[in-house]
Amino acid sequence: MLSFAAAVFLLLITPGPGVLSTAGVGSGFGFRFGLRYVAGLFIGTNLVSVAVISGLAAIVLGVPVIRTALLLASAAYLLYLAGRIAFAGSKIAFIEAKAAPGILAGILLQLINPKAYAVNTTLFTGFAFYPDSLAAETAMKLMILNAIWIPIHLAWLYAGVALKRFELAAHHQFRINVVMALSMLAVVALALLSGFNGDA
Repeated sequence: MLSFAAAVFLLLITPGPGVLSTAGVGSGFGFRFGLRYVAGLFIGTNLVSVAVISGLAAIVLGVPVIRTALLLASAAYLLYLAGRIAFAGSKIAFIEAKAAPGILAGILLQLINPKAYAVNTTLFTGFAFYPDSLAAETAMKLMILNAIWIPIHLAWLYAGVALKRFELAAHHQFRINVVMALSMLAVVALALLSGFNGDA
């Protein structure tokens, strides 16, 4: 059980679209909007967990065309989300992002987030620690996963909000938002490359 908890921590703390976008929303839009976004991510990640546990994810992602379509949809949506974060609060002509990503944006991100499926598959298909009951083990894994997931994402949100509270000059804040958005896209690019290489 301890090895499972350690794996959860290490897999979640590393930068991925979820935590990077959480910090970006916090930096660009503040804590209240960031909390709504994290609530969406939380719902989405649990939906992904259910899909992995039930085997639905394996069936759907086992079809190369669907897997490729999801990867492309993920890249397109994250590009859009990264643009919202990059231009949060900026006054650059017509691209000012006034509305913060909310609960629905968080849910959608997790449903098409390659890292969410990879992490959940790793955690729920490995690390057996209660051989007497698969159902009990799965329930415990869900509780441990969520108990670690929540503080990690709140910490990333706080980090983003802390940057906003520095009340940096607008051009510095804009640069920070752009760096966060680009970091998020870099992670997605790596996921896309590994996904397409896996098809080969």
